[in-house]
Amino acid sequence: MSLLHLVSWNVNGIRAIMKKGFLDSVKTMKPDILCLQETKAGEDETIESLEVLKGYHVFVNSSKARKGYSGTAIITKEEPINVTYDMGLTEFDEEGRVITAEYTNYFLVTVYTTNSGDGLARLEYRERWDAEFLNYINWLRKRKPVIACGDFNVAHQAIDLARPKENYNKSAGYTQKEIDGFTRLLDSGVVDSYRHFYSKEIKYTYWSFVIDGRNKNIGWRIDHFLVDHRIMPAVKDAFIYDQYHGSDHCPVGLKIEL
Repeated sequence: MSLLHLVSWNVNGIRAIMKKGFLDSVKTMKPDILCLQETKAGEDETIESLEVLKGYHVFVNSSKARKGYSGTAIITKEEPINVTYDMGLTEFDEEGRVITAEYTNYFLVTVYTTNSGDGLARLEYRERWDAEFLNYINWLRKRKPVIACGDFNVAHQAIDLARPKENYNKSAGYTQKEIDGFTRLLDSGVVDSYRHFYSKEIKYTYWSFVIDGRNKNIGWRIDHFLVDHRIMPAVKDAFIYDQYHGSDHCPVGLKIEL
């Protein structure tokens, strides 16, 4: 067994964040596994950006539908047994939103959950996504425990965003349908690791650039590490690393002995 440090970060463009101290931040955090969302680059461009991180294996999933959109990556010191991309569903597999790495004792899934969009135009698509992602996680869990991390694009409770009343059922990420989707995911047997340790802590992982949200601390906690309840006793701590800048999101972390 060894103590693993896992980090997840929506970087809002891998090429952009490279110019904003990203490598220094990663060197300071020293993750064993780093998961990225919203890389916004092609596979070759993402790999080229990340190959400067020595001692890691790099796995990338880029959007096939729209260039410079969405995208995920897993950067890991330990080489996985197997790596798969997407969920095997044509409707949801065009935007590079899921990577799954299989290790000896668990699966690690990184996800960039689809946003419900301006005016909630994509809410029905989001509902279908949530249902299929839940099915996918449950399918994996039949084989071994799962850790799912990433930008889930939902604030689950009022404590998870600065302005719950103003946003409820009006803004993407805080509608009852999205909340219910996340609740069903938790009810399936995974634990919101940060809330497990810090039930009343008010801390955010995303702030809108448009309203200067970070400086005003008007934010949302939408980036999560969800841990299978079967291995939750092995989790030593969960983190929100809001001291790191470079994106409109900050990294989140997990330390687990596996």
